[in-house]
Amino acid sequence: MSRTLPTAKGSPRQAAAVLVAEVTEHGRTLDEALIDTKSFNALEGRDRAFARAIASATLRRLGGIDVVLSRYMQQPLPKGAALARAILRTGAAQLLVLGLPPHAVVSETVGLARSAQSAQPFARLMNAVLRKVATDGMAAFAALPPGADLPDWLFTRWRASYGGDSARAIAAALRNEAPLDITVKDNPETWAERLGGVVFEANTVRLAEHGDITAMPGFDDGAWWVQDAAAAMPVRLLGDVRGLDVLDLCAAPGGKTMQLAAAGARVTALDLSEDRLVRVRENLARTHLEADIVCADARTWRPKHMYDVVVLDAPCSATGTLRRHPDVAWLRRPTDIPSLSELQGELLDCAIEMTRPGGKVLYAVCSLEPEEGPAVVDAALGRRPYEIEGTDRILRTTPATRAAEGGMDGFYTRVLHRL
Repeated sequence: MSRTLPTAKGSPRQAAAVLVAEVTEHGRTLDEALIDTKSFNALEGRDRAFARAIASATLRRLGGIDVVLSRYMQQPLPKGAALARAILRTGAAQLLVLGLPPHAVVSETVGLARSAQSAQPFARLMNAVLRKVATDGMAAFAALPPGADLPDWLFTRWRASYGGDSARAIAAALRNEAPLDITVKDNPETWAERLGGVVFEANTVRLAEHGDITAMPGFDDGAWWVQDAAAAMPVRLLGDVRGLDVLDLCAAPGGKTMQLAAAGARVTALDLSEDRLVRVRENLARTHLEADIVCADARTWRPKHMYDVVVLDAPCSATGTLRRHPDVAWLRRPTDIPSLSELQGELLDCAIEMTRPGGKVLYAVCSLEPEEGPAVVDAALGRRPYEIEGTDRILRTTPATRAAEGGMDGFYTRVLHRL
């Protein structure tokens, strides 16, 4: 439940400020906040979409927004001014990112501050700052380098890992909202034409507009499911899986499970979270696909038999998904990476042990951090030199991959061979 004080009833701007505060002040994911924030859920239609657009734009460009705001403030707002800070940031985002009319933005934002008891003391300051942002801040914001939008620690890591040019290209790609990609069971050209999209690669269709996916042709019939283009690529590295026994570890929400089942594999989908497995079951039912479902910890679960293929899309920092989840940049910390890398190594060891000799292990993470990708695989190869060998089936994508076509999530994938 939202812990931020409510303000004007039925205001999308108020709901957006609460959503941003839940992420930046209370450490909740945007998805969690969207579910639990009453002021957001009280909205309908265009107001609901507007609130979400403001919140997403604020989080996507938060670093740059704060740089511009700091130019017109002698000191930051007090640490305890959570709602006021969120109101100011979302007001600035409407000016700098969404390009909304300044008079309306300033008036509505200041009115919002005045209607909230905790933000009232800062209403006059917001009025002055936002007026300066509207007149002088646009040029300064446009001149900021792409890395300014991100936490310093994260962009510094990317420069060290990929070099300055590639890091800047990744950061620039993150300024844009991700397209809507779907994976279709078959006939991608037909579905692309029917849905007004293009065939991006193999069975991935990229749509021109987001919209309500549940109202789109083919959704109720289970002809397709939402899956980023990069997320659909790892399974294709396995080649033909027809008739193979495949274990999908950490399977929720089920995109790869559905890919494998649609390709003719006998799939067992395992995940630690029963709540997340509910969505897997729903997706399988809608798409008329089958898989055995297991709720267990992959580190302690022991299968009755070994598998031809084990797929591990491991829990990770998800820094490759910031186009779709801009909140992740502000929720992660540098200290998360080593602990996640350790967990990934444990899970990969388990995946190897569950694979029959001659079988394949597919390791994947939607992270841009080398410690979670190649370093995890290399460490496993070093621990188990007589059990596994690396193959040349390696995939690395970043948000800047095929940027002219809309980019894709950042993934690292490698196929291993069980000896």
